[in-house]
Amino acid sequence: MPRLARLFLIVLALGLGGGPGVVHASAPLLELPAQMPAAERQRLEDIMRNAFAATRFAGEPYLTRPDVFEFLLDHPEFATHVSRAIGAARYRIWRKEDGLWLDDGWGVVGRFAVVHAEPGRRIMHAVGRFEQRFLPEIQGQAVVALEYAFRSEADGRAQVVPTAFGYVQLDSGLLFTVLARVGAPFIQKKADREAKWLLGTFARVSRDIAANPAEVYRKVSERPDVPRQELEEFRRLLGVP
Repeated sequence: MPRLARLFLIVLALGLGGGPGVVHASAPLLELPAQMPAAERQRLEDIMRNAFAATRFAGEPYLTRPDVFEFLLDHPEFATHVSRAIGAARYRIWRKEDGLWLDDGWGVVGRFAVVHAEPGRRIMHAVGRFEQRFLPEIQGQAVVALEYAFRSEADGRAQVVPTAFGYVQLDSGLLFTVLARVGAPFIQKKADREAKWLLGTFARVSRDIAANPAEVYRKVSERPDVPRQELEEFRRLLGVP
């Protein structure tokens, strides 16, 4: 989902705080998959070990189509078209030779990549910057993981239970010091709002698809720059003629 990509980059710009479930940067590292290449594992562990802050946010379960949910997770550029088509997002994701990029329209720009994918888990690495007219540029890196599980309901439908994790490392030494001293409450509230909005966007897309898949497909298909191959696969998943 594109909202997840935006969270990566908001994390880079502001640091991650918390609320219930927050862990601090000194807490044990997120356990990375054993099959991850050693160099990749080292890079992510370095970011987590030197993180300015870290968080864990557990979302409320909601009804979804597991096949559609995972299709959108695995096609973030296309997922942006879906979110924008139904009015759930304003930012955009595009692919360049060096990977996926995101511009949220509010000064956050960066590159991200899914470095590990398996059923029930995605791990991402992001590098980005936050630019505002009256503020210094903030740069950094983040490690974000999404874990989820599907559970069957009595009526045959499925719910997803999602949890998001995040670690952020800031590159701006002076700004890091200022944020650490005076910005923690703001950082915490911003991170909480972004995490809730992230999972809320997931739920919004799922609700719209469940309510009227043909209408969602129509809106997405009318976008002139939507990738046609992924659009056709999306149509098949939705069962739209």
